[in-house]
Amino acid sequence: MPIYNLKINGQSHSVEADQETPLLWVLRDHLNMVGTKFGCGIGQCGACTIHLDGSATRSCLLQVSMVENMEITTIEGLSEDASHPVQQAWKEVDVPQCGYCQAGQMMSAAAFLEENNNPSRLEIRDAMSGNICRCAAYNRIEKAVELAASKINQTS
Repeated sequence: MPIYNLKINGQSHSVEADQETPLLWVLRDHLNMVGTKFGCGIGQCGACTIHLDGSATRSCLLQVSMVENMEITTIEGLSEDASHPVQQAWKEVDVPQCGYCQAGQMMSAAAFLEENNNPSRLEIRDAMSGNICRCAAYNRIEKAVELAASKINQTS
């Protein structure tokens, strides 16, 4: 089996895996980074969202052979101490109910706010529409993204 050298959360990792293994399973099963969740396995729910070179990407759709030499960030790497504005806002708004989708929601929100740190509510709704929340916490998610944007703007 081939060995892949991956850069995840600023650290190098060597992983032996079949070339078609989804990155999601490499993260969870090979590297024990279980913050990234399995939801649907077909890229529709967003639970497995990570950043690939800064862009929100579904890790269940990426083969490990496709991501060598790319910067991968998981929820564990968003910040070491939960100080990222999105993480702070999620806590302040008390977004999660069951919490299962929240890592993917936060990763999508963080990537979106990197591109647009002063979004309208409609832009937030559109940007977050690809992430499914089984508990329907969408109003709190929108409020948290708005709050995170204001936190980002306060520090800029």
